[in-house]
Parts: sequence; C-alpha cells; structure tokens
Amino acid sequence: MEDYGLNDIVEMKKEHPCHKSKLWKIIRMGADIKIKCQGCGASVMFDRTEFERKLKKVIERAPREEM
Repeated sequence: MEDYGLNDIVEMKKEHPCHKSKLWKIIRMGADIKIKCQGCGASVMFDRTEFERKLKKVIERAPREEM
C-alpha cells in the first residue's frame, strides 16, 4: 500500500458526485480518515481499511515536519 499522510492530495477510484474535481485532501487521520473534495469542499469519512481499498494514488505529498 502506498504511503500517505495528513494534508496529502489523493485521487480516489471514483470521483465525487459534484464532478468538479477528482482530487481529495486528507484532513484527519486516525482509525478513521477524513478527506475533503477539492472541488466543492464536502468532506467524507472512511475507516482506514475502506479508504485504502478506495484509494487510487497519491498525487501530491505535503511537506513532513522533522522531529
């Protein structure tokens, strides 16, 4: 499975019904993952296994903070 993180831009297998964008931004990560449509701003929450099943690819990675 591809590596993904908070604030990454991802593409899902199916686009959002608004048809404005196929891209989503990861806005919350934990046991559940919340993503936001880059076209209309709607957000959807998935459990991690469902998200990984529906994920197509990571388009853009957000800069990671070093500890």
